[in-house]
Order: sequence, then structure tokens, then C-alpha cells
Amino acid sequence: MSNVHCMLQVVRSLVTPSNQQQVVSSCQKAMKQSKLLEALCEILMGSGVPADILTETINAVAEVARGDPDNQELLSKVMAPSTPPRPVIVVLLMSMINEKQMLALRCSVLYSFQCYLYRNPAGQQAVVSTLLPSSAADVSNLSTGQLLCTGLFSTDSLANWFSSVALMHTLVDNTSQKEELLRVLLATSAGGHKPITLLEQCTNLLQQESYKLQSKVGLLMLLSMWVAHCPTAVKTLLQTQGTMGYLTAQISGNEHDENEYLVQGLCAFLMGLCIQFNDNSLAGQKRDDICQLIIKRIGQENFCNKLNEVSRHEAYSRACKQPQIRAKSAIELLLDYEYCKLFKGLEALVVKMVTGFDVNGIELTELTLSSEASALVAQYKGIIRGLDTQITSLQETVKQLESKNTEQEKKLTELQSLNHQLTDQNTLLKAQLGARKNNDSTSTNSSTPNNDNNSSPTNHATLEALNAAQFQTNLYYTENLRLQQELENLRKRLQETTATANTANENYRKLQKDQEDLLELLTDQENKIQRYEQQMRAAGLPVEDEEEAENEDNSNSDENIISNPSSSLTNSIENSSPQHAITQNI
Repeated sequence: MSNVHCMLQVVRSLVTPSNQQQVVSSCQKAMKQSKLLEALCEILMGSGVPADILTETINAVAEVARGDPDNQELLSKVMAPSTPPRPVIVVLLMSMINEKQMLALRCSVLYSFQCYLYRNPAGQQAVVSTLLPSSAADVSNLSTGQLLCTGLFSTDSLANWFSSVALMHTLVDNTSQKEELLRVLLATSAGGHKPITLLEQCTNLLQQESYKLQSKVGLLMLLSMWVAHCPTAVKTLLQTQGTMGYLTAQISGNEHDENEYLVQGLCAFLMGLCIQFNDNSLAGQKRDDICQLIIKRIGQENFCNKLNEVSRHEAYSRACKQPQIRAKSAIELLLDYEYCKLFKGLEALVVKMVTGFDVNGIELTELTLSSEASALVAQYKGIIRGLDTQITSLQETVKQLESKNTEQEKKLTELQSLNHQLTDQNTLLKAQLGARKNNDSTSTNSSTPNNDNNSSPTNHATLEALNAAQFQTNLYYTENLRLQQELENLRKRLQETTATANTANENYRKLQKDQEDLLELLTDQENKIQRYEQQMRAAGLPVEDEEEAENEDNSNSDENIISNPSSSLTNSIENSSPQHAITQNI
């Protein structure tokens, strides 16, 4: 069994989500073509398999199918050898909601279901369709939707959490299924009452005092994923009776338990999503209405603090690391990987939206600042625009220098190649010239004086060839010297160009750092201005409007310029320095 366990770990190491996507995709295709996935499914459906091997096999099948449409389709068609035969997905979900099963096995089943739905819109639609009224004709056959609802409304808090997370994954990146899930109706136990929607039932369970904390966390994650990027779901949730009152009471509570802080943070995030994705079509529940509720009943700062409690929680750190669910005990199961991704992506937007309204319901912009604050903001923005211009100019200069550098390097390579060729030719010609001189010397020593006057035309031709070769050698030598000089000049120009490019890059980095510092300083200054104005309003002190302050400043500045134009010009020149402005503001 240890060999089988090691083999499964090897398979998982090839397709683990932490690998590069290209590597994982190629390994998944190879495992399907080699029918390894089918073999793993046979082990999965076999009888008498030890629990640890079964758990590892489920994880391996999950990661082989994760994100691969062909493997996900193959997994959906695998049937379990039961009576009657059922899809393997259904059998696995039956184990997940069974509280008698081992925790590790239930976690692996949830992980396999998540991997089956990962980037699988068809699979998500198939699961949601089993919950819709049109698909409820044959109630004798168990479906994935029925099993998820059974676990969602079970008395086992762990089954509630597993079912909530599994149902949440049918909605990840799929707005159409979020709207379809709003059509799901549930029959009530009391006779004569009309069916209620799944969303309404979830909010009813959430408001029950007997509902356990782990179950509440699961439902809050499900509702947050449901309303994110779906204005229709937001509108339906806001119309549900008691929902906003419950969320407000939870966020306003003074709990001292770490897990209660987490629940308050999840409630704050859900309320923030109701603001962010609100289409303002519901009277009394528009964006500014909910923001006013937060300002008057909760407090903007308190709301943001409760929201920050989510990312500070230990469960958030564990869930963010990897998609696979790992837990030593059931109490560690609180947050899910996909929910953490959603929270991380939308937290800043929610905070910005909530803090962007004042106590009078006016959205805070630059127009609501005082004249002094607006002038300061405008000054900072002018500095930043100047830095942006310099950065753009430096970027263009760097591109031009890089282009010139490439051309110079190419030309240098060509000249070096030509230089080598000329050197080789020069060496060859020198060798030929030396050989001919030796031949001429030998023939001269062996000839008699009488033969000197009767030299043949061949000797004259040889002498002329030698002279021509000597002349050509001299030309090549001169050309070689010229090319070497040109090569040296090109090297110097290349060094100068490289030095200029390095200087430009260094200036560019410095300007980027200065711009980041200015942006941080501007943000701090704006926050201080907003805080001071809020304190002044809270204290009942008058806050000067921008238009009145601008008119007063303009009239004062005109009088000062008329009375002392030279002094005004001098002061404007001195204050135009960005460093002086930054120093004064600091």
C-alpha cells in the first residue's frame, strides 16, 4: 500500500495547481490519453480500498481533472457500481454530507467537487439545473442539487459548511447561474404556505440563534459569492425581510471572540457588496441609503475595522495558500480559497465606496474640499503630472538609446567579421609574397650573367604579379588600419551610449520613487483633510465651501497683485518649486 500511496503522490506532483499551467495542462492530457485517469477512477470505485489510499486517490483524480474540460467531462460520465447505478459525483457528495465519514475523506470529496467545477461552466449549469423546478419531475433519483440542499439544511454544522462551500463553487465567475439560482424554490414543512426561495431560506437560517458559527460562516460565504457582480441577486437580498437589520446588528456588536470577529467581518463584506453592486433600483435601499445606515448606526471607521478582521484571521492565512482544503480538526474549517480570492479583490473597492460618503449623504470628491485643501491637492497633482511627463520623456529616450545601441552592436559585429577576413587575406598574401621572393632569389643565384639579358616573358609576368600582390597587400593593410580605427571609435560611442542609457534609467527610477512618495503624501494629506472636516462638522464648527473660498482668495490675490506686483511675483516664483511645496506641507 505504501507503493500505491507513493505512486499517487507522484501523479499529484505532476498536476498540482502550484505548477505552471502549461506543464499541468500537458500532463493532464497525457494522463487522459494513457487512460491513467480511468484507472484512478476504477480505484476510486473499487471495494475494500483503505481510507488513506481512497482519500489520496480522490485528491489525485481531482487535480487531474481540474481545469481540463475533457477530463471533467470524463469524470462526470463515470458511474458507480451501485444499485441503481449513480454518477460518481453523486456518490462522493453522499459521503461528504455523511457525518460518520472521516474528516480527511470529506475534505477530499469537497476538493474533488471544486476541481470538477473549476472553469467548467457546463458543470456548474448541470448542478444548478438539478435545483430548478423544471428538473424536479423524478424525485426518486438523487441529484447533486438535492444532496447539497440536504447538507445545507442538516443539523450537522460541518455538513452545512461543506454544502455551502460546494454550492458556492457553482457560482464562481458565472453570473448567469447566480440569476438562475434565484429561481430555486423550496417547499415549506407547514401546510398551506407558499414555497420560499433558496436565498430567503439561507437568510432565515442565518438569523436563527441556534445556528452554529461554522454554519453561519458557510452561508455568509455563499451569499457573498452569490451577490458579487450580480445586481439582481443584490436586489433580491435587500428585499428579503430582516436581512439588513441582522447584518447591521452583527457588525455593531461588541464581541470579544476571534471567530465572532470573523463573522462580523464577513457580514461587513456582504453589506459592502450590497453597496458596490447596487443598481439603485430599489427605493430606500440605494447605495447612499445603505451608506447612511453605516455612518449613523455603525460608523465608517468601525465598519472598516470589522472588515479588516477577515484578513487578520488565522483561517484566512491558511485558506489563501492553496486550493486544497487541509484541516487537522473540524473547527479549522472556516474560510475557502475562492472566497479569499473574492475578498482580496473587492475589499479595497468596498472600503473606498463606504468611505466615499459623508454624514449628509454627499459623495466625497474634490469639490467638497475646502479651497486650501483643493489648492494643496491641485499642487500635488501638478507635481505628479510633471513627474509623469519627465518619466514619459525618459522612457522615450531610453527606447531610442536602446535602439541605437542595438544598431551599433550589429555594425560592430559586421566590422569585426570584416576585419578578421581582411587579416586572413593579408596573412595569406604575405605568405605568397614570401614564397615568390624565395623562388626569385633561387632562380637568380642559379642563372649565369649571360642569361640575365635573355630573361623569358614568364619571369616578367611573375614580377608584375608580385608587384600587384604587394600593392594589393598595402591596400589591405591600409584598409585594415582604417577599419580598426573606426572599430575603436564605435566602441567608444557604444560606451558613451550605454553610460547615457544607464544615467537615464537611474533618473527614471528616482522619478518613479519620488512620484510614489508624493502619491502617499497626497493620500495622507487628503485623509487628514477629510478627518479634520468631519471633526469640525461633528463639533458644529463652520466649514468653508470651495466656491466662497475661491472667490475670496481670488479677490485677495487681485488686491495683493495690484498693491505690490513685484512682491507677488517673487513669492509665486519661490513657491513654485516642488521641493519647497513638499517641505512646507510636510
